[in-house]
Amino acid sequence: MFERFTKDARAVVTGAVEHAERGEAQTVDAEHMLLALLDREGSRASFALAALGDGEWSESMRLALGEARRRGGLSQAEAEALAGLGIDVGEIVARVEEVHGVGAMSGDRKDTGWWSGRRSFSREAKDVLERSLRIAVARRDRHIGDEHILLALTSRPGVPAEVLADHGVTYEAVIRVLGGGGEAKAG
Repeated sequence: MFERFTKDARAVVTGAVEHAERGEAQTVDAEHMLLALLDREGSRASFALAALGDGEWSESMRLALGEARRRGGLSQAEAEALAGLGIDVGEIVARVEEVHGVGAMSGDRKDTGWWSGRRSFSREAKDVLERSLRIAVARRDRHIGDEHILLALTSRPGVPAEVLADHGVTYEAVIRVLGGGGEAKAG
């Protein structure tokens, strides 16, 4: 599958691995893929993101991803659903961090006993890559670009899609921007 990836899509995958390594995460997650997309410039996905936002929200997205990681990967919608049941996720996070330190619920473990020296991709990250292939095939594109990874992130439930949608980046909006050769601007 990776032989069909463009240079930009490969850079996203490589960037996701680097984000996971910097954060000392055990696996490369879908969130790392979004962070790598936010780092890109001069690509189709970066064009779509720029067309849909003012560029100011990139840092806001990064902060939202960090907060979700602190909540143990729970999306804001999941935290709100638990609040409806009387469970205050913020209070739980605060208590755990009080005892074990900031980021204790992030799932990142400092003990890196990697036998291969490389981080594996989580099921969610693999799903994003598989969806990007399916999206490219459905659009009759010959290659998988970073725009297909962006579309895949918006098309599946989870923290990345929620963070993107909160900033006006939905599957439909990205399709609208990329449609017609990617030259159209969202209105």
